[in-house]
Amino acid sequence: MSVARTAAGRPRVDLVGGLLSGRRLPDEDGTVRVALVATQALLLAGDDVRITVEVDEGLALEVVEVGGTVAYDMQGGAATWTLDVHLGAGALLVWDALPFVVATGADVRRTTSLTLDEGARAVLRETFVLGRTGETGGHLTTTTRAQLAGRPLLVETLAVDPAARADPALLGGARCLDTVTLLGARYDADPPAGGDVLQLDGPGTLVRTFGSDAHTGDLAAAVAHARRAAAATARPAEGAAARSDGAVAAPR
Repeated sequence: MSVARTAAGRPRVDLVGGLLSGRRLPDEDGTVRVALVATQALLLAGDDVRITVEVDEGLALEVVEVGGTVAYDMQGGAATWTLDVHLGAGALLVWDALPFVVATGADVRRTTSLTLDEGARAVLRETFVLGRTGETGGHLTTTTRAQLAGRPLLVETLAVDPAARADPALLGGARCLDTVTLLGARYDADPPAGGDVLQLDGPGTLVRTFGSDAHTGDLAAAVAHARRAAAATARPAEGAAARSDGAVAAPR
């Protein structure tokens, strides 16, 4: 999906469907809103979901998921989920995703790559749940790479599986990992109950909770605060460049 400015100054939205399809929603407070709808059962063995998001300079996009995702038992197979984002100077992306459930027998690799031009901001939420009710869960490897104004801002790879759940240095017995990622601005509120806040070396923050289900330690308030922080950062901040080694989330 892409959001560009027309010669008349209005946003133009281009949507191309596949395993997921976009539907234009009414704009809200100058923000373009697009609903993301699955066109078939997801995720199954062999599925290769690819999402590309481009937002032109100075425009704002909110992606709205209408349903969560379940990665089903793949019986020895695997699936991939790839998100590539490019935000022009001063652009804003908000994506408050619904839970991503990794059923027993699932094997999924997720990759998220974000390229932010000077002054761009992104607010992303990811909620990973190990297994449906009564299940131990499958295997998910998720990697996030972000750069701001040409320099690394965040590099993180997480393994979410029963072994990580049993490891006190990783999930520590938790079944659900809920994360709000703010890029291009700082989250300056107190940590949510039972949660942690990690400030990146550059302008960015990870807010994370661990729980027994998707409703424990809900981060809806953190998403709202991150949106306000992103909206308040209207111009490129001084010192926006991060160290060349980026930042990696520390263990719990």
